[in-house]
Amino acid sequence: MADFSHIDKNGNAVMVDVSMKDITEREAVAEGFIGMSPECYGKVVSGDMKKGDVLSVARIAGIMAAKRTSELIPLCHILNLSKVTLDFEPGARPERPSQGCEYIKAVCRTKCEGKTGVEMEALTGVGTALLTVYDMCKAVDRAMEITEIHLVQKKGGKSGEYNREDRK
Repeated sequence: MADFSHIDKNGNAVMVDVSMKDITEREAVAEGFIGMSPECYGKVVSGDMKKGDVLSVARIAGIMAAKRTSELIPLCHILNLSKVTLDFEPGARPERPSQGCEYIKAVCRTKCEGKTGVEMEALTGVGTALLTVYDMCKAVDRAMEITEIHLVQKKGGKSGEYNREDRK
């Protein structure tokens, strides 16, 4: 259990004590995809969905979720985020696309000065944005798929920099 920082010597879940860590600038980028039918995709990118501008609403939802990550993930620290952005890339393709799907990629960037990283905030932002797209579009396409949510990059802290591309 020594490899897991959220488990104590008795196997109990604990919040990591970061009080002795230095405050550093921290950044993270996460991304994920939502695949949908060509009809649904067309309505989203043209702004013709009955519920309104899907990507604008999803952007706000993702930013709001990133700011509230510590309320959603039990052992996350409360962070004072200095920046959260959420962008969409219609037409982007995941590594393993499904046949017949058109995709939209969501990319969340988070930043703060603190004692712990902002990866969970970026991942929460992406996940919530994609779930919001699903919610707003499910009347047109219930077969949508959310896929390949992952951390792309992180900077700052004792563990240094992580780039997903380096892993390949």
